[in-house]
Amino acid sequence: MPSPFLFAILLTYLVFFAALALGELGIIEQAEGGTAGPLGLVDHWFDGFWDFLAFAMQMTVILMTGFALAYHPRANAILVRLADIPSTPPQAVVFVAIFSMAIAWIHWGFSLILGAIFAREMGKVAYEKGIDVHYPLLAVSGYMGLGLTWHWGLSGSGPLLLTDAASVGEGTVFDMLPDDGIPITETIAHGYGITLTILSIIFASLVLYLITPSGEQARGITEYIPESELFGQETDGGEEIEHSDNEKKTPAERIDNSLVLGGIIGLTGFVYVFYMLVTDGLAAWDLNVINFGFLMAGVLVWTNPSAYRDKFGEAATAAAGIILLFPFFAGIQGIMAGSGLATYIAEVLIDASTAQTFPIIAWVTAAITNAFIPSGGGQWLVLGPPLMEAADGLGVEFGHAAMAYAVGDAHTNLLNPFWAIPLLAITRIKAREMFGYAIVMLLALIPFLAIMLFFLPYEALAIF
Repeated sequence: MPSPFLFAILLTYLVFFAALALGELGIIEQAEGGTAGPLGLVDHWFDGFWDFLAFAMQMTVILMTGFALAYHPRANAILVRLADIPSTPPQAVVFVAIFSMAIAWIHWGFSLILGAIFAREMGKVAYEKGIDVHYPLLAVSGYMGLGLTWHWGLSGSGPLLLTDAASVGEGTVFDMLPDDGIPITETIAHGYGITLTILSIIFASLVLYLITPSGEQARGITEYIPESELFGQETDGGEEIEHSDNEKKTPAERIDNSLVLGGIIGLTGFVYVFYMLVTDGLAAWDLNVINFGFLMAGVLVWTNPSAYRDKFGEAATAAAGIILLFPFFAGIQGIMAGSGLATYIAEVLIDASTAQTFPIIAWVTAAITNAFIPSGGGQWLVLGPPLMEAADGLGVEFGHAAMAYAVGDAHTNLLNPFWAIPLLAITRIKAREMFGYAIVMLLALIPFLAIMLFFLPYEALAIF
């Protein structure tokens, strides 16, 4: 696959020339007060480039907080204990998948790393217990959270951006939304989203159970990672973080490594999130709250401010793609909104859909776009506004449309290896060794998701 950054550049050219051609043909019109022609499109591109810096930072923090929590030594110790539960190859594969999908519903950044670590630990424990589990399929199981459930969950970019009306996109449905946006009770915490999540986890687990190789067909972890590397040295189980003797530290170093200072502020922040949820209910849950909560949870878990800072430094490399790509996605959205292209796409979607079929159209549109924009948040900047405008035109609830869009974005991560890069590094699996199984999962899910999106009633499943 070409670099996602190259895709962002190519997509910029594609949108630019599409807007230019349609404008010259009189099919779309520039936003009022805008400059016509190529210069006007460049103006829209530049203006849009900086419109979503806050959102880019929110996505960066989600990834980095998940990274820091997943790599805490005690988290690894818990995974080792959990890996001892399964006793057969299908059980091991399904257990890793359910764990990955459930954690991704809570926090996609956490699942991105923890799912990969759990797949590796399950492979090690299975080898020690003599269970013939196929290691590449374990890797796919560890990736299922990013490949199915994350965008329906508590850190899903599209649904959470709807909680802030200003994030939907100027020039589209911005003025149609309530001032306080669409709460998660109409998306993530709606019975529709919860039902989709539960049924999808059950179906995906059943498929994984049925396709699990066994016996001579199964290739264990030692065929991919040398046994000497896996078991060459004993670990401490993650029960202790090393600290040098306080007597050798300067006063500044003692403060920097203070367990008390870190523990107090982490506990204060965590309690405040709980207070907001009790006071305001689920309406309080947005990107800022989830980031604040997980940031404070990391401080509370690591306790030592210096150790937490160092772990964030390691996470910065994983977040580099978001930091680089999001301004380009925002620039593309600027061209689409300013040129009228977003409204034109919305009209095309309306003409191609009915209220009944729109969820499937939204799913397929997001799935195709995800091949070029692997970030769910970046994809929302480009696709979210026209989708929401089309939903409004067809009388489809915004929450319903957002959850249908979300499955298309997540589902085709099973084809796009962008988010699998951390998993490939942790499991030491090559993309070609696992993506055959990932594509089998993608194909198996297509008829299931089509049936769910067409027949599952949104209004009848409201629980709040």
